[in-house]
Amino acid sequence: MAASGRYRALEQAGLLHPAPEAVIGEPFRSHPRFFASFDKVQVKYEMLRAHVVDGESATAAAGSHGYSRASFYLVQAAFERSGMVGLLDERPGRRGPVKLSPEVLAFLQARHRDRPAASGAELASELEAAMGVRLHRRTIEKALGGRG
Repeated sequence: MAASGRYRALEQAGLLHPAPEAVIGEPFRSHPRFFASFDKVQVKYEMLRAHVVDGESATAAAGSHGYSRASFYLVQAAFERSGMVGLLDERPGRRGPVKLSPEVLAFLQARHRDRPAASGAELASELEAAMGVRLHRRTIEKALGGRG
């Protein structure tokens, strides 16, 4: 992929390094067409490689790749936990109502059909008694079409 195409793809994916000018590691200086300082995932990987393979201290590796020592350890832990996938940033924000599974939603919809006047709090109590799942009344109201 051409550098400009690569840059655009990384930009769309939210994977641009926030400070590419701070990346001064050797591979990025000697082979800039392959080692792109704007590629956050590549920079993180090379930072870890510089520490593990080249023997640089965590502080030196982090500094030459535009990261703090604390960030280095977070990147290292994510890599050890998940491999290359760990080098991708987590999406910020909530992931939606985790406990609102299709089964839970079906239960709530059936109860709502049977008793349309039931409040979100009443449905929450019934759900907890029947399935052992605790949901806030507003989560239930939103799931059932914004009532409340």
